[in-house]
Amino acid sequence: MNSLRTWLLPLAFVIPATAAHAIDLPTRKPGLWELKMQRAGAGGDDVSMQHCTDETTDKKMTSAVQPMATESCTKQDIQKTATGYVNDTVCNIAGMTSKSHAEINGDFNSAYTVKVTTQNENPLPGVPKTANMTLEAKWLGPCKDGQKPGDIVMPGGIKMNIADMEKLKALIPKK
Repeated sequence: MNSLRTWLLPLAFVIPATAAHAIDLPTRKPGLWELKMQRAGAGGDDVSMQHCTDETTDKKMTSAVQPMATESCTKQDIQKTATGYVNDTVCNIAGMTSKSHAEINGDFNSAYTVKVTTQNENPLPGVPKTANMTLEAKWLGPCKDGQKPGDIVMPGGIKMNIADMEKLKALIPKK
């Protein structure tokens, strides 16, 4: 569970990068997406998960995360670029201030990449002062039999639905 927690905290800063404010990012193609998160220097601590989604689920995910991002982040600046989007955020979670720069590239139909560089002030135990993470997403095809939009299969076979987002909040350390 500790390994999962070390991935959820950085993910908390990636999600605002994909939950736009003034500029709406395109929704992903409906179906099953493979998400691979890699942290530079993490030594094999990469995480892969699969997410079954549709347009409604993607929009619900944004609206579910947005209040947490709005509450935790004093800056969320997303801009369209020639190749995708960039997002600069300043967030405070559990007394740790993080400044992140994310570059989002891809077509949201077959693949996209999110590269995040984060500088942490007063990092929590086990959280580096500087972190680099890459999320590579690839569309695999239709969702598997028995899956419904929002279903996520996480490391270790942990299954949940994005509707259970409140459970993820409980894993983020408090002040």
